Amino acid sequence: MLFKLLYALEPGFGALNVFRYITFRAAFAAITAFLACVIIGPSFISHLRRRKIGERVDKTDSPFLADLHKDKANTPTMGGALIVFATVLSAFLWADPLNFYVLLANLCMLWLGLVGYVDDAIKLTDPSKKGLTIRMKLIAQVLIAVVIALSLLRHYQATNADWGRLLQLPFVSIRIAAWKMPVTLFILFVIIVIVGTSNAVNLTDGLDGLAPGCMVIVAGTFAALSYIVGNCVFSKYLFIQPVPGAGELSVFCSALGGATLGFLWFNCHPAQVFMGDTGSLPLGGAIGFVAVAIKQELLLFIVGGIFVAEVVSVIIQVLHYKCTKRRVFRCAPLHHHFQFLGWAESKVTIRFWIIAGILAAFALATLKLR
Repeated sequence: MLFKLLYALEPGFGALNVFRYITFRAAFAAITAFLACVIIGPSFISHLRRRKIGERVDKTDSPFLADLHKDKANTPTMGGALIVFATVLSAFLWADPLNFYVLLANLCMLWLGLVGYVDDAIKLTDPSKKGLTIRMKLIAQVLIAVVIALSLLRHYQATNADWGRLLQLPFVSIRIAAWKMPVTLFILFVIIVIVGTSNAVNLTDGLDGLAPGCMVIVAGTFAALSYIVGNCVFSKYLFIQPVPGAGELSVFCSALGGATLGFLWFNCHPAQVFMGDTGSLPLGGAIGFVAVAIKQELLLFIVGGIFVAEVVSVIIQVLHYKCTKRRVFRCAPLHHHFQFLGWAESKVTIRFWIIAGILAAFALATLKLR
């Protein structure tokens, strides 16, 4: 909204012409979101502390893990509300607020933020419960995914976008590796991507700074991808399916990255606040939506490789234990396995960040490997 108002003054003030450029607005969206978190953060954390909205370390089934995390007891949680607020505010100011993709991204983030808030609130108000049941949480996540899928289908139909249901493979040109999914399969695919990514980030959020640090890298990568996909010249040069209007998602992703970086200011070890499901669910869901919107869903598995590894570790652990009554990992998700091996929490976190950065660089490199 802010860029619309300032750009309207451009005829009288030539310097305001810079507000036309997505790169300029993306940079300021990141800065605005970061500053919003850093400025509001201290008072928000104090509010959570006064309300005694603190982390419980006794909710784990592992006594050893509870002992490792005993110093985290009563640390304020539900700090993810700060990320959601800063992201939506910054996107509203610097992105086109009426852009179809930005509207859906904000809707996805707000809805999943509300689901996470309810989940966290139940945990905090009733110590005997572990939040929303798995079924209720999945229903809420699937609902927004279905709304997004149907909205995308309607948008594709209205704009005669016959490429809307294409599935593009990494490493190969859109000219030879694009498969058009049936409507039903497209809806199911959108559900899997958004719900899966939302829960993957939620599983990763187990150590100070781990999920936010990885998310900053992922959000920055998808900001670049959104800009490329939204630019017809770049996308055609790289043999990627262009998505008109999706360039504005680079502003949204920049806001998301800036807000998460601002939250990391307080969440780095030793954490002053945790994001809780209020933050992890909308962060993952928003990135999942962006991947669907810019037709880079499969590339998300590379960019978000850390999140994928965390989910896979849990699946392997559960299935193997049910079949053999033995564990593959000392503890799942994966980051806890390394803690059980004796790694310091900060070492696990920073090494996961490094891997996330390498995966992001590799994912961007695939754009030329076509």
